[in-house]
Amino acid sequence: MPKALCLFSLVASILVVSLFIEDAAASLAGQTSLAVLGGASLMMDLTFAILGCVLAYLSWSTYREQR
Repeated sequence: MPKALCLFSLVASILVVSLFIEDAAASLAGQTSLAVLGGASLMMDLTFAILGCVLAYLSWSTYREQR
């Protein structure tokens, strides 16, 4: 069960990172109509993308320890 939770958090963090990077890229390109979250705040997008990467690293390292 712990391995499944680690893999679930890894997948969730990858989704979070891709969602916020896509939103930041669309807002930087000036295409706010294509932005997933509306391109409200670039700082918020970058912060959540960085935190998603941290979560991905933590879940991957925990998964490796449980093998």
